[in-house]
Amino acid sequence: MNDRILRRPEVEARTGLSRSTIYLLMSRGDFPKPVRLSSRAVGWPESAIAAWLESRATSLT
Repeated sequence: MNDRILRRPEVEARTGLSRSTIYLLMSRGDFPKPVRLSSRAVGWPESAIAAWLESRATSLT
């Protein structure tokens, strides 16, 4: 199965987080690291974002 790569605007839309919050959480180790797509572009595997959202939902209950 091919995991779709999400670019930052879509990650922001799905998580409700701003760019700066995403990078802050990544620096703390609390958000998935992106994969490099080219010298100037990164993206996140859709499965990694879904797993992160699921972990946040279960930690709130």
